[in-house]
Amino acid sequence: MRFLRVGEPGAERPVVSDDTDATFDLSPLTADVDGSFLADDGIGRTRQALADNALPPVDITGVRLGPPVARPHAVWCIGMNYAAHAAESGAAPPSVPVLFFKTPNTVVGPNDDVLIPRGSMKTDWEVELAVVIGQRARYLDSPADAGRHIAGYTIANDVSERAFQLEQSAGQWSKGKCCETFNPLGPALVPADEIDATALRIRSWVNGEPRQDSTTADLIFPVDYLVWHLSQVAALEPGDIINTGTPQGVALSGRFPYLKPGDVMELSIDGLGTQRQELRRAD
Repeated sequence: MRFLRVGEPGAERPVVSDDTDATFDLSPLTADVDGSFLADDGIGRTRQALADNALPPVDITGVRLGPPVARPHAVWCIGMNYAAHAAESGAAPPSVPVLFFKTPNTVVGPNDDVLIPRGSMKTDWEVELAVVIGQRARYLDSPADAGRHIAGYTIANDVSERAFQLEQSAGQWSKGKCCETFNPLGPALVPADEIDATALRIRSWVNGEPRQDSTTADLIFPVDYLVWHLSQVAALEPGDIINTGTPQGVALSGRFPYLKPGDVMELSIDGLGTQRQELRRAD
């Protein structure tokens, strides 16, 4: 199954695609794919509704894709979670997860334009596996308990402005992470039991040229550990997003130019689909 939200910003409606890529209207079950829907066994109820032929078919050809989860309570972000990316950033691999935040209003659709902020000279791309929380998680006993709190996975582009993040931040990375449109998400939420998140190929391109190419097997802190670790310092809410880190191959490495208006980013994770965004200047 693939959960999607389609329509113009602020007016998205929920749909689901089955294993044959047929798409169905989810409105008989829910007004939206959000934390409440996920916490109320929305994925299980959708499976049953599909099995019962209880959802009407819908054609979404040519319709905008919104982010697959509505109104996340929080966007948790893990920094330097691939050793090679830490090295290209000039840092040693962390001994504990590095945490920073993005504001929920950074989340846009997977193919929406990304705005280069006013005054930016160092806008960068970061393809990431994104975890979607399905059940509240607090003080989990071990990483083995994490799975039942994960609804599924999608793709995030952790767009970053490196000067804001590193040169003007006084140590707070979020200043370079929270510009509008800086977290394209999607195209789809794929249920956790349909994805092996431990070894997914993860790639990015700029203007058709390869940039990142790695696998989630190279994560320093794997998904279950991250959910457990975060639950020790915060309560994770249904619908929350966790961006799990990006592999090597970003502009910060010095090997590639930073982004400029008209550039096109493409991102892909096996089993989760693709994203495509064009860069333009913020008005």
